[in-house]
Amino acid sequence: MVRHNNVVPNGHFKKHWQNYVRTWFNQPARKTRRRVARQTKAVKVFPRPTAGSLRPIVHGQTLKYNMKLRAGKGFSLEELEAAGIPKKLAPTIGIAVDHRRRNRSLESLQSNTQRLKTYKAKLVVFPRRPLKFKAGDSALEELAAATQVHGDFMPIVRETPVAELVKITDEMKAFKAYDKLRLERTNKRHMGARLKRAAEAEKEDKK
Repeated sequence: MVRHNNVVPNGHFKKHWQNYVRTWFNQPARKTRRRVARQTKAVKVFPRPTAGSLRPIVHGQTLKYNMKLRAGKGFSLEELEAAGIPKKLAPTIGIAVDHRRRNRSLESLQSNTQRLKTYKAKLVVFPRRPLKFKAGDSALEELAAATQVHGDFMPIVRETPVAELVKITDEMKAFKAYDKLRLERTNKRHMGARLKRAAEAEKEDKK
């Protein structure tokens, strides 16, 4: 007989729970497989960087993410032209190109142009055929000193804004921000009527 006010046992042990258990015993082998894949890729793309093509710095879309910087799809034609790189040459030297992108601000155009110029200054171009150099290929000394870049190169770094400390003056304390906002809001609301009234008064004065 059940004693006291206890929960009635109602365990349902008929769900074959062993079939739904997720294990992770393949983690060490997957880690090894990923490392081998990275090494194989590095050998295959040598001497190009393992991270792929150079990408521009763009802002995220929508109000939620537009303050964040991220890598874009490719550089715009305006940025390539400003950096002095032909659009057909860019993909051959590891620069991603997106012909649909437009530069809406001068700041983004200048920053990405500078990014391209920095990349161009560090670039070492290997000849297509060994010892058959063409215009634009690097010298033998640069080729001998060149190494393959592993991981991210020219990473996107966001500058941390510096807060400036100022001493609070009596003028600042006397300033009433809420009242000022209300006044400006009222001025904006009545601006049209006031301009109309002024125009009518000027017309009356001319008469």
